[in-house]
Amino acid sequence: MSLIGLDIGTNACKAIAFDAQGNALAQASREYPILTPQPGWAEQDAEDVWRLAQECLGQVISTLRRDPPQALALSVQGEAVIPVDDQGRPLRPAILGMDTRTTAENRWLAERFGPEALFERTGMPIHTINTLPKLLWIQRHEPEVWRCARRFLLYEDFFLSRLGAGPIISHCLASRTQMYALRQGTWAKDLLAACGIEVERLAALAPMEGGIVGELAPHLAQGWGCGKVALVSGGHDQACAALGSGIALAGRAMVSTGTAEVVEVALPSPQLGEGLRRANISVYRHVVPGLYLAMTLNHSGGLLLRWFRDALCPAERDAALAAGRDPYDALLEGAPEGPTPLLVLPHFAGSGTPWMDTASKGAILGLTFQTTRPMLAKALLEGLTFELRLNLDILREGSIAIDVLHAVGGGARSDLWLHLKADICRLPLRVPRVTDAACLGAALLAGVAMGCYASPQEAVLQAVRYRQEIAPHPASAQAYEARYALYRQVYPTLAPILHAL
Repeated sequence: MSLIGLDIGTNACKAIAFDAQGNALAQASREYPILTPQPGWAEQDAEDVWRLAQECLGQVISTLRRDPPQALALSVQGEAVIPVDDQGRPLRPAILGMDTRTTAENRWLAERFGPEALFERTGMPIHTINTLPKLLWIQRHEPEVWRCARRFLLYEDFFLSRLGAGPIISHCLASRTQMYALRQGTWAKDLLAACGIEVERLAALAPMEGGIVGELAPHLAQGWGCGKVALVSGGHDQACAALGSGIALAGRAMVSTGTAEVVEVALPSPQLGEGLRRANISVYRHVVPGLYLAMTLNHSGGLLLRWFRDALCPAERDAALAAGRDPYDALLEGAPEGPTPLLVLPHFAGSGTPWMDTASKGAILGLTFQTTRPMLAKALLEGLTFELRLNLDILREGSIAIDVLHAVGGGARSDLWLHLKADICRLPLRVPRVTDAACLGAALLAGVAMGCYASPQEAVLQAVRYRQEIAPHPASAQAYEARYALYRQVYPTLAPILHAL
């Protein structure tokens, strides 16, 4: 039995078919642009994303003739909103989670409801990332779109309606919108009514326990040359990645290092303390029934390394590629042992948690004529990892215990970065064999729905295996502790200057 996980990310989509043991059978991916028509705006052509995702699915299914897919589940970027008409056609580009146009709407939400009450009700701190202020922005600035929209969908319900299931959204993704009553497990109708949003214009919630929500439309199945394919409730990409990395029990944690860097910690119940709210840490439903997730976010992540490679080292990048080497390995070759003499504030796209300061900027401290390219490359990794440690410390201060980190994403392919994470965060790391964890997590949900596994926990035991475990090195961890104490002073000291630039 093959199972497909379809991941709709911010920059690209990827479809991977797995067998029941978690082995990848076929995969395909496509990239698409982010549109920035005005400063601070981030939009996307949802029809273009749908077209490219169809190409991925067609390519994967065409290679599965001997083991045709039985079920498909979606892992999708969160918070993005797509107004659609009666025919399900987008009325404007999707407004993405990273869009920051909703400052005025967030101010109104804070005045109308109070930040503490909103967090306690929805698990989402007030921020431009949320879907609710995006809808308020459309309501106030695009009244014709608002009037003509039959529904306001996110990527999961938009895709399921195209695939044949109708506009249905998982509790996991719905709980990322700031419109969902976290403890009750329903749309927050009173909150929506106060905002002038009819609940009928949102997608229907999938069953709380997940499962099959429809069947692949016959015209798509015929075009791709496959039989019946069950459509299964999926969820937020980071929650699916958490499951795909083995996070199916409370107390387990994942760090996903891709374009951005995210930590997900599984919780047995919503933990909505004031410390987490002040640190802008969101709490929402896991794709594993009965569990919740606390999520931290660093906007830069691997994007910072890509900037360094492409903007400052294009010749070295091209030479490494011509020689068949990984450019990042080449750039880090010759980096010093132990902590570098540099401190990097990795706020090149503003800061994520805990500050959520969109006006912050990057900084490199300690440059001298002795600074080398490998030293700077390693310092970038150190800065990103210090920011990770900062968020882990806040989670611990909020009584959220973390004993081990499961590392996935592109960053999990760098041994140097993995060892830095272990040493700076003082935690053992476990690296899954499949680092495309979002696709695997979605496929595992499909397998549970089809009876291939009795539960998500059994799916993890059967299909998630680990290629490496890394323990902190005591001497290195101690050396980095002193550097981390300095790092904690960097943002508070530089923030006024960065805001003035």
